[in-house]
Amino acid sequence: MGKKDTRIDAYIEKAQPFAKPILKQIRKTVHTGCPEVEEDLKWSHPAFMYQGILCGMAAHKQHVTFGFWDQVIAGGEKAEQAAGQFGRIESVDDLPSEKKFVTMVKEAAKKRAAGIKPVRMKTAPKAPIEVPDYFTAALKKNKKALAAFDAFSPSHRREYLEWITEAKQEATRDRRVAQALEWLAEGKARNWKYER
Repeated sequence: MGKKDTRIDAYIEKAQPFAKPILKQIRKTVHTGCPEVEEDLKWSHPAFMYQGILCGMAAHKQHVTFGFWDQVIAGGEKAEQAAGQFGRIESVDDLPSEKKFVTMVKEAAKKRAAGIKPVRMKTAPKAPIEVPDYFTAALKKNKKALAAFDAFSPSHRREYLEWITEAKQEATRDRRVAQALEWLAEGKARNWKYER
């Protein structure tokens, strides 16, 4: 038999007023479609577990998201608008019919019970960003920054390059280049403040 988690009750209670009925409906439907499902928190959001993660939901300021761990489970037409198969869910009316939703949950649970591994969609690798001449010149004047930049992974270099090249004004770009050189000389990644 399934198991409810009081942390999910608290999560729903803290959600925005518009989100509460949506979260309650999703929860009810998942338990109907898979009575053995157990609730948990994953990444601080409600997750429904059945031989691993079956699906999960999350409340945001203006919408709710829901997604099956197996991304092949068919979803709605709005899936491109936000994470999850149903896109931005702003009211209970944005959910599929309860019958269709229960069928989807049953399909996902059946795959898990059969030992079929969830299919995770792969994103295409991003094309490398060309290092602008002005940044190359600035790096050559600062050996520590150049060494750190060269030692970084492509994704860390990309973070700096996107930040610098997305500046709309030359003055902003120049400030970002100066800041980047300072952080690089200290061996810091672009988002070092958020690293643990």
